[in-house]
Amino acid sequence: MTALSRGVRKHWQMYVFLSPALVYFTIFHYIPMYGAQIAFKNYSAVKGIWGSEWIGFDQFERFFHSYYFGLLLRNTLQINLYQLALFPVSIIVALAIHEVTRARFKRFVQLVTYAPHFISVVVISGMILVFLDPSTGIVNSLIQALGGEPISFITEPGWFKSIYVLSGEWQNLGWGAIIYLAALAGINPELHEAAQIDGANRWQRIFHINIPGIMPTIIILFVLNLGSFMNVGFEKIYLLQNPLNLESSEVIQTHVYKSGLLQAQYSYTAAIGLFNNVINFAILLTFNRLARRSGNSLW
Repeated sequence: MTALSRGVRKHWQMYVFLSPALVYFTIFHYIPMYGAQIAFKNYSAVKGIWGSEWIGFDQFERFFHSYYFGLLLRNTLQINLYQLALFPVSIIVALAIHEVTRARFKRFVQLVTYAPHFISVVVISGMILVFLDPSTGIVNSLIQALGGEPISFITEPGWFKSIYVLSGEWQNLGWGAIIYLAALAGINPELHEAAQIDGANRWQRIFHINIPGIMPTIIILFVLNLGSFMNVGFEKIYLLQNPLNLESSEVIQTHVYKSGLLQAQYSYTAAIGLFNNVINFAILLTFNRLARRSGNSLW
């Protein structure tokens, strides 16, 4: 009997608990990798994957030399960098909630910040369109009340990235703080007591106890965010997109949807998806290696 089989027999309960996750990732993540080869073929549904002609990197070259390659890459990177710049916001919110001492007020703040996360993307997008409507929206009503002119936010490309990123930050603000609050709860309270005895004020305790205490969690979550750096998301961008803001709203994910599902260019969009994932994987490896120097990394 091998060491593996002995381990399975000894800890079979743990393997039973693990099996649903293994089955899920095997069926929906690993087996589909077999189909990635269509990125290097002129795929035809009639001929199948094996019967389709092998064309090498032609689909990649087609994407790289297309006139919209620069636009897609620029919009995708700008939106992701915008979101990354707001990464510390959830940390600040968690630190602020942690410092609240009145239990009822703390629960109220948590409810208000957590609730938007459970609103569907479709509803959020509808709310954005209603609030920013140039004629009846509450935002433009306030602008007019202050003596300004109404702004057509959704149709002006310059506003799209801010609307998308800030609305997403509002929706996920409290939810993103939960992990940091859990990490803060694990900090030894005796450290705060000792610091108070030494005369440290609240700000000093935050900067010298709380932030260092949650730094491993911050680093891990930052690396995980970078691992999906090129994945902007699809649903909300597509719902807020219109012909007038395409120069700011068209990203790799929406282009893949339009070319792959609507125009049935499966090999072409598979090549784009593979390119996107390779970039994500390279970024993940790079920053995980840098994070390892601090003693905290994914592996």
